Amino acid sequence: MFAAAGSGQPPASLAADLAARLGPLMAAPGLGTVRTGSVLDVASGQVLYDHRSGTATTPASTTKLATAVAALGTLGDTYTLTTTAVATSGDRVVLVGGGDPTLTLDRLAADTAAALHARGTTSVRLGYDTSYYSGPLLHPIGVNENLAPVTALMASEGRLDPDSTGPATRSLDPARSAAQQFAHLLESHGVTVTGTPKKASGAGGARLAAHHSAPLDQLVERMLTDSDNDIAEALARQVARASGQPLSFAGVAKALPQALRTYGVPLGDAVFTDGSGLNRADALAPAALTRLLVLAASPDHPELRPVLDGLPIAAFTGTLASRFAAAPGAGVVRAKTGTLTGVNTIAGVTVTPSGRVLAFAFMTHGSTSPGAAESALDALASEVAGG
Repeated sequence: MFAAAGSGQPPASLAADLAARLGPLMAAPGLGTVRTGSVLDVASGQVLYDHRSGTATTPASTTKLATAVAALGTLGDTYTLTTTAVATSGDRVVLVGGGDPTLTLDRLAADTAAALHARGTTSVRLGYDTSYYSGPLLHPIGVNENLAPVTALMASEGRLDPDSTGPATRSLDPARSAAQQFAHLLESHGVTVTGTPKKASGAGGARLAAHHSAPLDQLVERMLTDSDNDIAEALARQVARASGQPLSFAGVAKALPQALRTYGVPLGDAVFTDGSGLNRADALAPAALTRLLVLAASPDHPELRPVLDGLPIAAFTGTLASRFAAAPGAGVVRAKTGTLTGVNTIAGVTVTPSGRVLAFAFMTHGSTSPGAAESALDALASEVAGG
């Protein structure tokens, strides 16, 4: 969709044309008291529209664009998250979390049971190790259906109904719940688990089996398409680990900007307190968001292409499936949205009728009607697409 469209410099008239068309839309009553925006030409990097684009405000889930670039740039697109089962002293087996919120336990349990049977072991005690992460489990927003407690061990994002999607009731102790599920699965494969699972260290244990997540490019795409907060927090912690920071919210706050600065992203007054954007204390400017998108579209950075691949398609996929229904941007805008109470943002890419690829970001704070704010943002993105 974006490979070689619109190379070279944009027409000299394009910036003036965009300013004339976007200006009235930025004054829409549905937007809040703070309104900012940026449009860049992807091929040249030229700024085509700037409405207080350096002003950092709450980005909500568009933060995930920064998390995605930092993760792909730091770890590579084939990186996986690994959960292991190890045998320690005596008859103890320890399930060791590696930070994979998408973990499913069926195959890991089957492989672990097979390894135990090969050893002649049919009865074990079960422990679980969450030491891979440090710091508090709860996000600053507290218990919330949009995010499980952030622990290094969980299955199906801690969802009480593993088939659920979007906001859903989560286990208050996802690691313990995962260990209990693992115990039941071991027993279904002929291994007796005595007692109840307890916290234990897996350090120095002999590996029995391992489960690897989908590769990072697929995790990034899922995170962006579905605005998956659990994956976002997990990937942010992997960036912290690679950067030598603690695997905690505090470590993420240092690691994300460090990773983005290596790409020359203009962070300005940016603030990162998490990887998901659920914290209202986060801050990003449209200029930073559009620069992230230009990087992802650049042939010089193929490692970042999953960022574009994961962007929802207006009126068709992911978090944009119910947006743009009556807007001309349907089908031609791909964008990440962000929504918190009074906060609405959108950042993405589109191809104009003349074949130019444009990156855009529009942010508003203080809106009183989410529906009106979203419609106004959709209109702005659609106008960019019409350029």
